[in-house]
Amino acid sequence: MARLLLTRQVTLPDPVKMERFARAPDLGPRILFFSGGTALRDAATDLARHTHNSVHLITPFDSGGSSARLRQAFAMPAVGDLRNRLMALADRSLHGNPAVFRLFAFRLPAEGDRAELADTLGALAQGRHPLVRAIPDPLRKIVRSHIGAFIEHAGLQKEGGFDPRGASLGNIVLASGYLQNRRHLDPVIFIFSKLVQVRGVVRPIANADLHLAVKLADGRVIGGQHRFTGKNGMPPLTARIEDIWLCRSPDDTAPADLRLRAKVRELIAMAELVCYPVGSFYSSVIANLLPSGVGAALAATRCPKVFVPNTGSDPELLGHTLELQVERLLRHLRNDAPDAISPRDVLDFMLVDSKGGRYLVSRQSAPYIDERLLNPVLLSLC
Repeated sequence: MARLLLTRQVTLPDPVKMERFARAPDLGPRILFFSGGTALRDAATDLARHTHNSVHLITPFDSGGSSARLRQAFAMPAVGDLRNRLMALADRSLHGNPAVFRLFAFRLPAEGDRAELADTLGALAQGRHPLVRAIPDPLRKIVRSHIGAFIEHAGLQKEGGFDPRGASLGNIVLASGYLQNRRHLDPVIFIFSKLVQVRGVVRPIANADLHLAVKLADGRVIGGQHRFTGKNGMPPLTARIEDIWLCRSPDDTAPADLRLRAKVRELIAMAELVCYPVGSFYSSVIANLLPSGVGAALAATRCPKVFVPNTGSDPELLGHTLELQVERLLRHLRNDAPDAISPRDVLDFMLVDSKGGRYLVSRQSAPYIDERLLNPVLLSLC
């Protein structure tokens, strides 16, 4: 089959395309994002009005919050950002499963007696809790089964067992499915997606229990994502990040090898637009580019590729100009074969609003990008 490279002029945003996509979102374009779970959440929800085919490759290397306790207890990838994006894309209308959505969004109290919280999980597994009773069969049986299996794995009543305080029920279901499916995330993500009618594709960039490490300009090496993001009560960085890599644990920062999975390479190959979006620059965006093979897969994919820099504050970007961000992005995108992969193979455009012209930032969203302005531009590039 012959392949042709076509060029064309586009209007940004294109009102005709926007109307077409809004009328038939099931036939919408395959826009692929490399991101974490939080910064792009509202944009993902808004995007689902125009396409049900967006692809979200999510970092599973988070080491903070309630996901960290699951990782420590079960030696597994982080599922919090995955759950966040799945929920952002879920159909919350009556056409979806709003009762399942409410249950997956529920979080156990951060304070309280562990035995009482274990009893709450028991009531959920037995179908006695109102959140489960509201779910119609056979979905109710699936949810109960996953929560019950988690209770068995967690040893909640035992000394040193899993601490459920502050845990998200969505995270618990994902962790349970991971443990029941021979420690694979894709099967439970598929089930989760069907339960809440996810309008898009969400996958981890890797099915690996790995962490992030960074080297700072002053020579220090920091292991663990939660230790260098400057968030959740952790002190901010005092020196610029110079490099980032994958490692086995926050306390073992020796580089760990990881290759891109064939199924993720196929998702990249089918993209009609690739976006390196807003979010924590290193721990969300660059983290997804660290497995070997990502850059080569992107270079082989002949579609537009766009970088959307942060307009708000990102503690990870201490000492970074916009030019340095582009240099670091390209360094990791070309890492598979620096001599063979050119910058134009992996990056075509950068979207900025440097003049405050309200192209991407609105009065309501300032200083952050407004998804209602960003998404029409991305959709029009397809």
